[in-house]
Amino acid sequence: MKNAIYGATTLALIGGFAQAEVAVQSCNRTVTFDAPPERAISNDVNLTEMMLVLGLADNMVGYTGISGWKTLDEEMRFGIDELPELSARYPSKEVLVGADADFFFAGWNYGMKVGGEVTPETLEPFGIQVYELTESCTHIMDKEKASIEDMYADLMNLGRIFDVEDAATELVDGYRADLAAFTETLETGEPLRVFVYDSGEDTPFTAGRYAMPTALIEAAGGTNIMDDFEKSWATVTWEAVVERNPEVVVIVNYGEVTAEEKRDFMMSNPAFADIDAVKNDRFVTLEYVEATPGPRNIRAIKTLANAFWGE
Repeated sequence: MKNAIYGATTLALIGGFAQAEVAVQSCNRTVTFDAPPERAISNDVNLTEMMLVLGLADNMVGYTGISGWKTLDEEMRFGIDELPELSARYPSKEVLVGADADFFFAGWNYGMKVGGEVTPETLEPFGIQVYELTESCTHIMDKEKASIEDMYADLMNLGRIFDVEDAATELVDGYRADLAAFTETLETGEPLRVFVYDSGEDTPFTAGRYAMPTALIEAAGGTNIMDDFEKSWATVTWEAVVERNPEVVVIVNYGEVTAEEKRDFMMSNPAFADIDAVKNDRFVTLEYVEATPGPRNIRAIKTLANAFWGE
């Protein structure tokens, strides 16, 4: 069973003329579009990059949820020079309505909160349609564990929504071929035990079964030690990390605490001295935009694999 169902195109008779109508699956909803959105807003750096890589900047009026937490890197900045950031963190309903948006690409805990003021239901009366990031669907429905297919599904669905399906297909086919060529030549051993360290000192915030790093780690020849943690991104105890003894720690780099500071915290804490990754100083850094679903996931897999198995 796939994590997301690709959309279907039908013909709707409107005003005596046949018009293409596109339906895509968005978590547990079917969303129908009778024309590509023209005033779209995306939330977060990875979702915005999905829009940009499909060439959709001209269909956008802005983006939200980046500078409040993250640095906009140069590759990203090049694509959105002309677009405003409408909200540094999660947008309010007023921000989206005030921008006269007709589409919001977001996710649960990627711009929307369950029971919050910005949801597909609260935006519908204002003519704003929502497409939800597939990885985030676990917050509102049962879902299989994270897969690179989640990211592919989002790109393909965006392609259908914005009538750039050929571009989306070419992009996804390229990612598939690139990853297949890389993994075919990758020499691995017994899967390495890997811990994802996002943030937190008293209790670590990490990636569980339903977060994209689990899929990235597996593609690179490792196993997320929190693979049985029935969460997406959530906190665990340091005792659980020590007990599971990771051989490699993947640090997610963003925010005010740098990747080097996170590494130093683990390396200098006597409580972690017996962890294999600490004893052997085996840390690898992924940028936030690489660790979350988006166009840089293939590069992230290569980074991890080289750290796991390279000399």
